[in-house]
Amino acid sequence: MKYTPVIGMEVHVELKTQSKMFCACKNGLGLEKEPNTHICPVCTAQPGTLPVPNRQAIEFVQRAGLALNCTIRLLSKFDRKNYFYPDIPKGYQISQYDEPLCEGGVMTIDGVTSETEAKAHGKDIRITRIHMEEDTGKSSHPAGADYTLVDFNRAGVPLMELVTEPDISTGKEARAFCQRLQQTLRYIGISDADMEKGQMRCEVNISLHKEGADRLSGTKAEIKNINSFRAVERAIDFEIKRQTEMLDEGETIIQETRGWDESKGETVSQRKKESAHDYRYFPEPDIPPLHFTKDYVDAMRRSLPELPQAKEMRFQEEYKLNADDAIMLASDKDLAAYFENVIMDLTSKVAAKEIESPVEKLIKLTANYIISELRKHFIKTGETIRDIRITPENFAELIGFIGDGKINSSAAQIVLEEMYKGGDNDPSHIIEEKNLSQVSDVSALEAIVDAILAANQQSVEDYKNGKQAAFQFLIGQVMKETKGKANPQVVGGVLTKKLQ
Repeated sequence: MKYTPVIGMEVHVELKTQSKMFCACKNGLGLEKEPNTHICPVCTAQPGTLPVPNRQAIEFVQRAGLALNCTIRLLSKFDRKNYFYPDIPKGYQISQYDEPLCEGGVMTIDGVTSETEAKAHGKDIRITRIHMEEDTGKSSHPAGADYTLVDFNRAGVPLMELVTEPDISTGKEARAFCQRLQQTLRYIGISDADMEKGQMRCEVNISLHKEGADRLSGTKAEIKNINSFRAVERAIDFEIKRQTEMLDEGETIIQETRGWDESKGETVSQRKKESAHDYRYFPEPDIPPLHFTKDYVDAMRRSLPELPQAKEMRFQEEYKLNADDAIMLASDKDLAAYFENVIMDLTSKVAAKEIESPVEKLIKLTANYIISELRKHFIKTGETIRDIRITPENFAELIGFIGDGKINSSAAQIVLEEMYKGGDNDPSHIIEEKNLSQVSDVSALEAIVDAILAANQQSVEDYKNGKQAAFQFLIGQVMKETKGKANPQVVGGVLTKKLQ
């Protein structure tokens, strides 16, 4: 029997505000080393305390909504979501139910073509809603103990929840959606959304239906708290396989909450899935409704930065980059800014006739050296563009030397490594100190070429007899004699002239 998966996502994101959602306690994003250090009577729900909403957190959620093409409600409110866990100090969670901050958005994901890469074919994933709530505390179970400990540092941290329509069909699409969402949130500056640190937590709702049946006719299972992009994809792939096998055997799918066991590579049953009515939502009596104006929303929309997909398209159009390079350079807003600052400096140097190469050639060199050579150092050190000690001006100077043929690619890698180490970041000093300048002077190279030809008469004869490999051999001999500093293009020209 053929079954079709129907997948929706729920994504929780901790917002990087200075304080918690309803009190003045520091927002440490739940990562403090000492438990229960950033707590107060409000976030631990002491009798008589009242919540005061964090304006920045509300604005952050609305920024996310605008970035994801949502409608921002001009009237919104908070609700109480009632459920009893040890790490929820109130016995309920302040959340939003029927009047969320944002509704009806869409995000386009790239068509997935391999395990790790996405390319621009495009599929729209509709966003049902984005709402605001407070995070819970964190329970821990010491080994061998018959008790549970609770850390309330995370309780009350501002939490954004995004819910999609069931528009996702595969694990790869879900992974691409989460990656694009993380990138967007980082671009607009509301969260680092680091999944390993729990700042972004993904949940999957998945059901299967028979071909030809209503697409929502299957029984839904929810997979909770998945903490990596890879795990999102693997959990969905496993769950599709599990449900398919059960249906083929005539078994009934149970509506339940499941967890992902990374070590076993499988989902495991946790509890019966709650429905909305189980939470007994009702309006939060201690927080009045929130009213916004159209002018307020318009001003916030104007404040948004250029978003990732727009930047990718502009990089292709303005800099004539291919799609892969544009996606890579726009993957991180700081990396994109660094690239553009280098190009800006190169353009100025070309205009001032400090660099002879055309700007188009320098743009391609810059993209190649950032994506390939600079990225090698990032992978080796674990650093990012935010840690780099090479200024855009010095990087541009290095690219200019390469473009004008003053150093070859081997020398350029040596110079870049020295610059990356953070000693002398001026490439001209490094080139001079290590004697790396490329020899392009024709008269100087002619004497060397004459000596090489005299010492390799057989290769000369082979070349004249039509053996092209002999020509490359002679170039190699000149490069060896000059310790790799000769300009290969100039050497080739001199050789061609001498062998005529």
